[in-house]
Amino acid sequence: MNRLSTRLLVSHGIVAVVGGLTAYLIVLLLAPQLYDMRAGRMVGPMHGGTLRAAAVGAMNSAVLIGVLAGILTAAVAGAWSARRIMRPLTDVRAATHRLIEGTYDEQLELPREQELAAVVADVNALARRLASSEERRAHLLGEVAHEMRTPLTVLDGYVEGLIDGVFDADAATMAELAGELRRLRRLSDDLSALSRAEERGVELRLAVTDLGDVAARAAERLRPQFDDAGVALEVGSGAGPLTVSGDADRLAQVVTNLVGNALTATPRGGTVRVRTVADAGGVVTEVSDTGRGIAPDDLERVFERFYRAPADGSEGTRTGTGIGLTIARAIVEAHRGRVDVTSPGRGLGATFRLWIPAG
Repeated sequence: MNRLSTRLLVSHGIVAVVGGLTAYLIVLLLAPQLYDMRAGRMVGPMHGGTLRAAAVGAMNSAVLIGVLAGILTAAVAGAWSARRIMRPLTDVRAATHRLIEGTYDEQLELPREQELAAVVADVNALARRLASSEERRAHLLGEVAHEMRTPLTVLDGYVEGLIDGVFDADAATMAELAGELRRLRRLSDDLSALSRAEERGVELRLAVTDLGDVAARAAERLRPQFDDAGVALEVGSGAGPLTVSGDADRLAQVVTNLVGNALTATPRGGTVRVRTVADAGGVVTEVSDTGRGIAPDDLERVFERFYRAPADGSEGTRTGTGIGLTIARAIVEAHRGRVDVTSPGRGLGATFRLWIPAG
């Protein structure tokens, strides 16, 4: 009885039964009285034809009155049934108007009908998603302003110092200014890439690609940085086909980001391992390190825009813009894959797992 189709069928059946029952009762009550009235008006002996005419006339009158009463009763019952069915749809329409006006915090009560309940649940989910998007938009504006404030403050200080003669326009000062400008340029490029990834989607040039080869090449390009940092880099692949349908350049960008983050998180003497193996229905590349690890509360947040887990629990030790993992996740999802992270906790390393369906 919680399916809309069933309720509509039952409601129409009820309307028909009520209308028919009303007509039957009216005929049952009025037919004898009408017959008596017609028969009483006749003068003289009643012959068979005359009696038949009186009976037919009484029955016709009773049926006409019964049908009219049945139609009226059915109309009232149908209006009541339609009102009960349309009430949830009216609530949904009002909710959509509130969404248009920017009110996202009201949730509708689920009706009993399964089909209507599914529609209402979708509207409630849409309201929650819009509220979350609006919150993220406001949060993003604050984060961008915060990210820009530090380099701009440094640049402003150096420029004022140069004007006042506090600093000399030597190579060291110019290098500091150039570093802050590069930081602003990197932030601008990351924001542009993030906007393209989230709003218009990631553009892919799909081809049959060996993910093991892509991951190995991306990791090997960073080996000089590992040597300078005193961190060991181990790269390997499992047996079997490791081909996927993917964009080799985009996948290399994801692996480079994961390996670069692992290098940043791993102290001198540590190890970063990159391994690609065949997985059920796909190919997986794991990037694990013996670095500072990730706290349990941070595991669900590392892919958020601008979020950067502090190296030692302080905000001042964080580096980068905090957008790389967000862009990496968008690229992976465009490949119909997924990327996640696990970590035993602080100081115990972390493992990022990139999975792409086999192609």
